[in-house]
Amino acid sequence: MRETATSATDSRAPSIRHVRRRSALISLALCCASTCALATPPVPLVAPPASSIPAGPLGAAINLGQSIVVNSQRFAKAYVGNGLNCASCHLDAGRTPYAAPLVGLTGVFPEYRSRRGGVESLEQRINDCFVRSMNGRALPTGSAEMIGVLAYIAWLSQGVPVGTEVIGRGFRELAPPAQRPDQARGKTLYVQKCAVCHGATGQGLVGAANAFVFPPLWGARSFNTGAGMARVSIAAAFVQAKMPLGNAGTLTDQEAHDIAAYFTAQPRPRFAGAAGDWPKGERPADAR
Repeated sequence: MRETATSATDSRAPSIRHVRRRSALISLALCCASTCALATPPVPLVAPPASSIPAGPLGAAINLGQSIVVNSQRFAKAYVGNGLNCASCHLDAGRTPYAAPLVGLTGVFPEYRSRRGGVESLEQRINDCFVRSMNGRALPTGSAEMIGVLAYIAWLSQGVPVGTEVIGRGFRELAPPAQRPDQARGKTLYVQKCAVCHGATGQGLVGAANAFVFPPLWGARSFNTGAGMARVSIAAAFVQAKMPLGNAGTLTDQEAHDIAAYFTAQPRPRFAGAAGDWPKGERPADAR
């Protein structure tokens, strides 16, 4: 009876070796699928219309997330330590190409980040912005604010295939300038091209209700040294593609690098965790 029972069990269930082999094949298939997905060509950036935000609790979360991005000072003030809003860099509420758009991010995270030296989640990436660009503190996991931002990004990302980037993700990469970025030239250009909005001393322009109409580029109320925008290469890419307001793209790559070299070198809050960045030795030359 024992032999019969054992035989019956063996005939119905796969062996341990077979299970392990099948699991390995499944893991390999998933890995290959992920690799193939990440290698797919980027797709056009198309933000969904506001009319597609659903009713009910999910719609309320999406609307909160959008409000946080547009007016972080009001809707996430407890987590912001300076005068910026998320939309100071993520232009048009995260819907503008080459201005760090939020469209499509849901499907490309988790991803490897050299600054962290490992794979990070979308939630971790959001909090990187809050502790660095916003010089504040992390949104708690499960908080209404974090869920709102995640819901908003997911709504923006609908229709973008998983593992596929949108055209214009992040900032446009600029080739190294012909000449080394020069702060003196940058200061002259800043006065000519930037000061009318951001102020002669980089402190921004304050409007009604003490809110910034144009964000400060340095000083206590600007981004800290750990922010991506504190790097000359990233700041130059943003400046060349999107500034001056109303005349985007009129600066040469060299001019953008010179301006970025000037304002990124100005005093700003220090990021306390900088020593832990790029732990695998991938630190860029222009990191602060």
